[in-house]
Amino acid sequence: MDRTRADGMNDNRQNRAGTLVLVSTPIGNLGDMTARAIETLKSVSVILAEDTRHTRKLLAHFDIHNELVAYHDHNKERVTPGFVERLLGGESLAVVSDAGTPGISDPGFYIVRAAIAAGVPVSVVPGANAILPALLLSGFPTDAFVFEGFLPRKSGELERKFRSLEDERRTYVAYVSPYKLVKVLEAAERVLPERALAVVREITKIHEEVRRGTAAELLAHFSKGEVRGEIVLVVKGREK
Repeated sequence: MDRTRADGMNDNRQNRAGTLVLVSTPIGNLGDMTARAIETLKSVSVILAEDTRHTRKLLAHFDIHNELVAYHDHNKERVTPGFVERLLGGESLAVVSDAGTPGISDPGFYIVRAAIAAGVPVSVVPGANAILPALLLSGFPTDAFVFEGFLPRKSGELERKFRSLEDERRTYVAYVSPYKLVKVLEAAERVLPERALAVVREITKIHEEVRRGTAAELLAHFSKGEVRGEIVLVVKGREK
């Protein structure tokens, strides 16, 4: 087959390609599910989800019965080519994370990159996320901020990360595992003892909590017992 004909066939496939849609889902309160998100999930051929057990409950609540397939860090490299082929064949697929907007600190980014490389249209149904609400609830400046996903797990790496924030004037936002919060605050106390922090927990849920103060003040509260829930740490930037 000559190259001109092959290129023409590729163009035809891309012209009839379906759309990859990133669909935001609630981070706690089901009332945050948008009508467009529900409509989109009902219309696509397949829904890709990090945790199908978690997503299946959400879909059942909104009477959505489309095909649901696991898509996570352990299988993304193996299954992505097949999903791109389905997209090129004209099917539309949706990607959801466990909660919030997919593609941010989750495997959704991987298939987005593959779809773009294949010439597949990509769309987003915006909605709930934890980053912006935590930033707003912190009370810290919002005109410039930086988000870096999950903080490092090891104490030495944590300290290096906080040292890198000593001269940072933007507000810093990061995800923190509840099991690592005390260790994170201990590292912050050693490196940024005077800096204002905010721990924002269980956003939009019944037990939503916002604690502001120095690392030592936050440690006095969170070291009393087991910490639970989804957590975002916000660090105020250095004063000018």
